Amino acid sequence: MRIALFVTCINDTLYPQTGRAVVRLLERLGHTVDFPRAQTCCGQMHFNTGYRPEAMPMVRRFAADFAGYDAIVIPSGSCTGMVRDFHATLAAQHGDANLRAAVADVAPQVYELSELLVDVLGVTDVGAYFPHRVTYQPTCHSLRMLRVGDRPLDLLRAVRGIDLVELPEAESCCGFGGTFALKNPDVSNAMLADKVHGVQTTGAEVLCASDNSCLMHIGGGLARLRTGVGTRHLAEILASTEEAAA
Repeated sequence: MRIALFVTCINDTLYPQTGRAVVRLLERLGHTVDFPRAQTCCGQMHFNTGYRPEAMPMVRRFAADFAGYDAIVIPSGSCTGMVRDFHATLAAQHGDANLRAAVADVAPQVYELSELLVDVLGVTDVGAYFPHRVTYQPTCHSLRMLRVGDRPLDLLRAVRGIDLVELPEAESCCGFGGTFALKNPDVSNAMLADKVHGVQTTGAEVLCASDNSCLMHIGGGLARLRTGVGTRHLAEILASTEEAAA
């Protein structure tokens, strides 16, 4: 199987350890991962703020860079949703039949990490070891748009040494929402305060999610209150091993 990694802007810029964790994890499972170096942004920021024509070069770039792969893994629910659902919308609006065909070929091969592991590779126990108390936040796009369900939790439950605790009001939004946090800061901060309180009630050492944008938002709130609670992307926990912890 030819697997390619689309690392996303935020991971490439701020959280490169997440992309490395995805590669390390998949290689441990016996797969080779390609990284098309010409990849750029998926265009989600442009699309969400009404700059649809400006997003078109990124749609074209993605379709060209990731053509021919059996699977394209994205460690982000929001970017996965953008590519899999809204690239087709943009291609259709642009009226380019060749682009519509290219997007239609690539989009079905795009998977969020937990989807790839559970649905495509057929594994839940990836041989991970993470001896910490962890709580999991299902991000909005993965929960409501991709409907990944319990896949991330099934993967976490199979991690050796983990103490996985339920997060109260887990399905409520953390208040980030990309530009929502910028346009509606008061509402966003109120939602964040509720989420941070919920995390604190679990006694968790680590908050896990599958989108670093949400982890950045919640992690900032946790850090400002000096809670001592850390954040880890799902890929980083799944890539952890007993040898690495020694």
